Amino acid sequence: MSDRVLRDWRPDDPGFWEQRGKAVARRNLWISVPNLLLSFSVWMVWSVIVAKLPLVGFDFDTNQLFWLAALPGLSGPVFRAVYSFVVPIFGGRLWTTLSTASLLIPAIGIGFAVQQPDAPYLVFAILALLCGFGAGNFASSMANISFFFPKASKGNALALNAGLGNLGVSVMQFAIPIVVGLSVFGAALGGDPQVYIEAGVEKQTWLQNAGFIWVPFLIISAAAAWFGMNDIADMKASFREQSVIFTRRHTWIMSWLYIGTFGSFIGYSAGFPLLMKSQFPEVNSLQFAFLGPLVGAISRAATGWISDRYGGGRVTLWTFLLMIPGVAGVLAFLAMGSFWGFFAMFMVLFFLSGVGNASTFQMIPAIMRKDMDRLMPQSSVPDRLKEAEKESAAIIGFTSAIGAVGAFFIPTAYGTSISLTGGASAALWVFMAFYASCAVLTWFVYTRRGGHLRDVERGKAQASVNQSTLRHAVRSETGAGKGT
Repeated sequence: MSDRVLRDWRPDDPGFWEQRGKAVARRNLWISVPNLLLSFSVWMVWSVIVAKLPLVGFDFDTNQLFWLAALPGLSGPVFRAVYSFVVPIFGGRLWTTLSTASLLIPAIGIGFAVQQPDAPYLVFAILALLCGFGAGNFASSMANISFFFPKASKGNALALNAGLGNLGVSVMQFAIPIVVGLSVFGAALGGDPQVYIEAGVEKQTWLQNAGFIWVPFLIISAAAAWFGMNDIADMKASFREQSVIFTRRHTWIMSWLYIGTFGSFIGYSAGFPLLMKSQFPEVNSLQFAFLGPLVGAISRAATGWISDRYGGGRVTLWTFLLMIPGVAGVLAFLAMGSFWGFFAMFMVLFFLSGVGNASTFQMIPAIMRKDMDRLMPQSSVPDRLKEAEKESAAIIGFTSAIGAVGAFFIPTAYGTSISLTGGASAALWVFMAFYASCAVLTWFVYTRRGGHLRDVERGKAQASVNQSTLRHAVRSETGAGKGT
C-alpha cells in the first residue's frame, strides 16, 4: 500500500499540480464527499426518529424525546474536537475508512433498538450519543481535504466537500419518511413491521429502516476510502505539535464566527421542523422541512469560488450583515402569522449560512499563511507554507467542533423561548444580536483598514478585476479582428 502514501506533494507548484496533483486531489475529494454525506445523515437521524417512537409503543415522555434529539448535538462537538487532530497522526485514508465504518455501530444499533418497545431509555440515549460520530467525521474530513489543494482553489474544494456533505441532512429528512413505509430488506433481514393506529386506521411502519438503510452505503463508502484515497507523508504531526493552535488568537475568533455560520445551518436544520409545527400547526409544514438544509448545502457548495476570488473576510462580513435583516424578516412574518413569508425568510437564512460556511473556511488558510510570515520570519517559504497548512487543518477541524454546538443551542433556545414567553421571538432576537457581534468582529479584526486580511483581499479583488478587464479586451480585439 506504499503507493497510497504521497511522498512528494506540492499542490502550489503549477507544473506539479497540472501534471499530477489535480487528478489525485480530485479523486480524494470525490471519495470524501459521499463519506461525509453519510456522516451528516447518521448524525441528524434522531430528529426524524423521535417523532415516530410514541407511535410504535415507546413510553417516553416529551422531555425524554427532546433529549434524544439533542444528545447528538452534545456529543458531536466533543467528537469533532478530538477528530480535528487525528488526520496528521493516522493519515487521511485510514481515518476516513475507520470513521465511516464506525457509523455502522449507531446505524445497526438503531435498527435493532426501535424494534424493542421495552428496551430501556439508556440504550437509546447511548445510541443518540454515538450518532455524534457523524459530526466528528466532518472535522477530520475537512482537515484532510485541505491538505490536497493549492491555496488558489482551497476555498472552493472545502466548500464542495462540506456543502455536498451537508446535503446528508436534507437527504436523510427526505428519505427516512419514505423508507420507513416500505419493507426494504424483507422480514428475514429487516424484521417485521410495527403496527399502529392513526386517525382510527391501522397502519404499518418499518422504523428500523431509519438505521438499517445506511448500512450498505456505509460499507461501500468505507471500502472506497480504503482503496481509493491517499495519505500525504509531509503532513504527519503529533497532537503536541498541532496543539499550538490553542495559543493562536485567530483560532478562537474564527470559532466564534463559525458558530454564526455552520452553527446556524445545523441548528436551524435540527429545529426548523419543530418550529414550523409549533408556530403554524394548521399547515402541513413538515413535508417542506428538507428544503432548508438542501438550500444551505447547495449554497455552500456553489459559492466557495466567490471567497476564492474576492476574499473570505469580505464575503463573511456581508453574510452576517444580511443575516440580521433576514432574522428581522422572520420576526415580522411571525407577527403577521404568514407561513409562506416566514418560510421564505428562513430559506434566505439557510442560503446565507451556506455562503458563510464556505467563506469562513476560506479565511483560515489565508490567515495562517499571513501569520507564519510573522511567526517564522527566519524560516524558508516552503517551511512556512507547510506549517501554515498543518495549523490551518487543525484550526478548521477545531472551529468546526465549536460551531457544531448550534445543533444543541438553537433548538433549546426555541424551546426555552416558547416555554417562557409563549413564542419563538425572544430566541430570534438573541440570534440577531449574535449576528451583529459576528459582523463587528469580522470587520474589526479582518476587513477594516489595517485589518488582518485587508491587504490580501484587496489584492485578490484587484487581480480579479484585472483578469476580467484582460478577458474583455481580448474578446473585443478578437471581435474587431473578425470584423476586418
